[in-house]
Amino acid sequence: MEPKKLLIITYYWPPSGGPGVQRWLKFVKYLPDFGIQPIVYIPENPTYPIVDENLVKEVSDKAIILKQKIFEPYQLASFLSKNKTKKISSGIIPNQKKQSFLDKTFLWIRGNLFIPDARVFWVKPSVAYLEKYILENNIDTIVTSGPPHSLHLIGLELKQKLDLKWFADFRDPWTTIGYHKSLRLSRFAAKKHKALEHRVLNTADTVIVTSKTTKTEFQAITTKPIVVITNGYDTEEVGKQTLDSKFSLAHIGSFLSERNPLILWESLVELLHEIPDFKSHLEVKLIGAVSQEVLETITQFGLNSYLNNLGYVSHAEAIAHQRKSQVLLLIEIDSEDTKSIIPGKLFEYMVSNRPIVAIGPNGSDFAEIITETNTGVFFDYSEKMKLKSVILDFYNQFLEGKLQANGVGLQRYSRKNLTKELVQLIQ
Repeated sequence: MEPKKLLIITYYWPPSGGPGVQRWLKFVKYLPDFGIQPIVYIPENPTYPIVDENLVKEVSDKAIILKQKIFEPYQLASFLSKNKTKKISSGIIPNQKKQSFLDKTFLWIRGNLFIPDARVFWVKPSVAYLEKYILENNIDTIVTSGPPHSLHLIGLELKQKLDLKWFADFRDPWTTIGYHKSLRLSRFAAKKHKALEHRVLNTADTVIVTSKTTKTEFQAITTKPIVVITNGYDTEEVGKQTLDSKFSLAHIGSFLSERNPLILWESLVELLHEIPDFKSHLEVKLIGAVSQEVLETITQFGLNSYLNNLGYVSHAEAIAHQRKSQVLLLIEIDSEDTKSIIPGKLFEYMVSNRPIVAIGPNGSDFAEIITETNTGVFFDYSEKMKLKSVILDFYNQFLEGKLQANGVGLQRYSRKNLTKELVQLIQ
């Protein structure tokens, strides 16, 4: 019997690095185990802000990969400032008070001229190519994955032209995502974003989201079925790691300006003053893109001598650091709009056997997951004394050689189990 074909339309794909690539890379890995033939449509010449060539080896040899050229304004903008273009395209936006004229110009252009995003020029050629491919290959089910949310416009047009079942997968929200308010939107642009979001949510057969809060948010916009399938962890072939000799607190992933956790820096400074030996043991490891404001704040707090800023590393190296760091930091912006964000790295953190210190807005979806799996402690931004107390407790366990996490119920978040949920949904 011929396997069911699933056409997946996504922008981020190896050699793209960062969190955006992991969700569908892993779904595609396991879909053939459940009798699904994945067909992945991606840009031929994308502008990826982060590249990880090692991920190319993880692409399933059972997947059919389709590529078409894409025109992206970032390719032109990079002639003006390659560094600024790269940061804005990866979601790292300078603090509003510190934005230069060029920063403001880039943000205004990004938010008002390219709606919903700078990949919108790929929509029309993709629809023309895929309409023909779908008809010739008897495909009846497609998935679009965003952001970039312009890919949902490809699904929208294909749904209107063909007899298809369309699943719109939102790895992040659309108009309430953290950086959306930073785009200097005109009233017209903001209204257009809302209108496109409404059309997508009310045309797709089913909407897939990664958190309960996003589901609740979208339920106010559409009556279409909305299903939560979180991100997860995969079985990683990383050798046994020797734990850091220092009391290392590691943040892995993009460290945005708005995520700057003053309560953490204050707690560390106070512990340095109160605990004599703390100075000889503390290490703050930052792995990934870090905003200038975060680095400046660390300097202002006098923590530079404890900082190990490693920059971007491959996914395999990031996994290794997760398993050898003493404590893992998970930090989200203190905003109502970010309660729905469940960082993809959370699930990799959870199986690292290292305790998580998580900071975010009260009521965050990821707080519930950390608590129910017993993998760490969550703090909102008003809980500095509690945070300081837990760090001290972890430090004492570190000195005794007993610091570790004891997670429970983690199997439900394995990539293979999550793929099984997806298959049950699309069949």
